[in-house]
Amino acid sequence: VQLQASGGGLVQAGGSLRLSCAASGRTFSNYAMGWFRQAPGKEREFVTAVRWGSTYYGDSVKGRFTISRDNAKNTVYLQMNSLKPEDTAVYYCAVALRSIVSTIRLSSSYDHWGQGTLVTVSS
Repeated sequence: VQLQASGGGLVQAGGSLRLSCAASGRTFSNYAMGWFRQAPGKEREFVTAVRWGSTYYGDSVKGRFTISRDNAKNTVYLQMNSLKPEDTAVYYCAVALRSIVSTIRLSSSYDHWGQGTLVTVSS
């Protein structure tokens, strides 16, 4: 199982970025996939996840970020709009092979992680 995250970069506040996470090794359409982020000196934070047709968002990104998935491509996307300097972090995608709902916001629920992609938002 491999997850490859991409799409990070430098953007000005108010701008947008789209991250991609391509999965390989098995079909992930039946599993929850999520995005987390970690800023320097801070703990890893839940950003968003998708499981079947349901989506979940952290409070700090609700209304600005959108998660989607293309099962045919085994890829999950994170569209980030209205970016703020506090969104600066390394963003990680992950997949949970177990059935999770109540714990979907916990990083410990996920079994495999991508390498991370850096998003920097300048003020």
